[in-house]
Amino acid sequence: MSATRHRALGGGVNHVLDYLRRMQAENPSFFYAIQGDNDHTGGSIFWADATSKMNYAYFGDTVVFDTTYRTNRYRVPFASFTGLNHHGQPVLFGCALILSDSEASFAWLFQTWLHAMSDRRPISITTDPDRLIQMAVTQVLPETRLRFNRWSIFKETQEKLAHIYQSQPTFEIEFKKCINETETINEFESSWVSLLERYFVMDNEWLQSMYNARQQWVPAYMRDTFFGDFSITERNIGLNSFFEGFVNASTTIQMLIKQFEKAVASWHEKELKSDYDTTNTSPVLKTPSPMEKQAANLYTRRIFMKFQEELVETLANPATKIDESGTVATYRVAKFGEEHKAHTVNFTSFEMKANCSCQMFEHSGIICRHILAVFRAKNVLTLPSQYVLKRWTRNAKIGDMQDEHATELPNNSRESLTDRYNTLRQEAIKYVEEGAKSIHVYNVAMDALQEALKKVSSAKNQSPISAEDGALSNGRNQELHAAGDTETVACQSADEKEKKIRELTTELESINRRCEVYRANLLAVLRDMEEQKLKLSVKVQNARLNLRE
Repeated sequence: MSATRHRALGGGVNHVLDYLRRMQAENPSFFYAIQGDNDHTGGSIFWADATSKMNYAYFGDTVVFDTTYRTNRYRVPFASFTGLNHHGQPVLFGCALILSDSEASFAWLFQTWLHAMSDRRPISITTDPDRLIQMAVTQVLPETRLRFNRWSIFKETQEKLAHIYQSQPTFEIEFKKCINETETINEFESSWVSLLERYFVMDNEWLQSMYNARQQWVPAYMRDTFFGDFSITERNIGLNSFFEGFVNASTTIQMLIKQFEKAVASWHEKELKSDYDTTNTSPVLKTPSPMEKQAANLYTRRIFMKFQEELVETLANPATKIDESGTVATYRVAKFGEEHKAHTVNFTSFEMKANCSCQMFEHSGIICRHILAVFRAKNVLTLPSQYVLKRWTRNAKIGDMQDEHATELPNNSRESLTDRYNTLRQEAIKYVEEGAKSIHVYNVAMDALQEALKKVSSAKNQSPISAEDGALSNGRNQELHAAGDTETVACQSADEKEKKIRELTTELESINRRCEVYRANLLAVLRDMEEQKLKLSVKVQNARLNLRE
């Protein structure tokens, strides 16, 4: 299969490889790997740049593995690893060309991706329902919670049960209601049995197979695990949200890299716009609660809007104490008129800890209206720190890259040149982002950078070079191309190191200038938008006056 697919792609694979080699030559932290033989005809290709690796360091708690090419018959077998940033926008963790659909190929891909991400495993991963992918995930990520994408299951169910969908138009509505609206496992089980009996499909093989896999896709079974969803149906869409509109069934291998770069640039621009909105505009507060004001200053705009929605709903969801045992009090929280949908909250006032039967916080990282209703009843005026996930805050990319769920990255005197290079680069990017915010800060940052450069130049003349710097790992019958991983015994000369420092400094200055230009352009666009809104408002006012006359 791989040879056939490779022939179908023609010389386009070499076009992609040329791009990857060029990117690696320009940026040593760019990573790519090729599975199989050195002639590159037998295996898959994976790549991830420094930004993807940094994104994963911040937001790698939940991952989506997109193989839309398999279900939508794409011309190019293009797959991607994505996640969610602090605005809830898709963010890239790496890409692949999969030239062989086999368990071994997918296992290699997950192992290679994990290696590029410093062997830090995610809490959860969402994929299309596929036996080969499931086996590979189980092998490489045994502790990661696997979820199948419901959109894919709903789509395949419609195809498998076309005769039922046509003869019983209400079946689809009730089927999706059974999946999406049942909150507990018992509620789902009861609803499922009732659905099958009502439509006389108890012996349907497809539905039975989906029921057997229910723990991998029915929301009622997944509520205790973080997936970053804000609602039950929020992620009930296709997996290719990052490349949607850029890569599709008509995209050729020759077009792929150009479309890939367009998608990356587009989402980067959207993130900058969201950063600007969060930093430079203030949301409208809807309550006098100090907690709402606190959340407005902590969260990014989109996440705050979700929190605000939950907070406002506490006004219609009173909490009633129904039990107390020691330091734990139990509350019943229900919306007026919907007492049959009540939720239970256990609250420990001494530790300021609460857990709700809806498990929204565990699933999304946003505290639910039911716990907030208990806080309101107990006069808890500010949000306890344990209920603010840093990954959803405006400071998600400031300070330590590891969020609440992560393990520590390697940090010892014998870490590789690649690790040190990537760490320095990530810190430098954050430095540039902060230093470009204003002319004054820019001048301070440049002065500090020049001073730091002098100290580095002084230190390098006093420190010997480790013989292990830059290792080339060439195991598991694969060709790994990751700059900085080649071990050399020879020491770099002082001139070479000086040249490298100058190159890094030049790159920093270039990025700094581009950031300043980008910021100026963005501000100009936003000012133009405000002017257009003002002009439109004046026109509306004039039109109303004319109508009155």
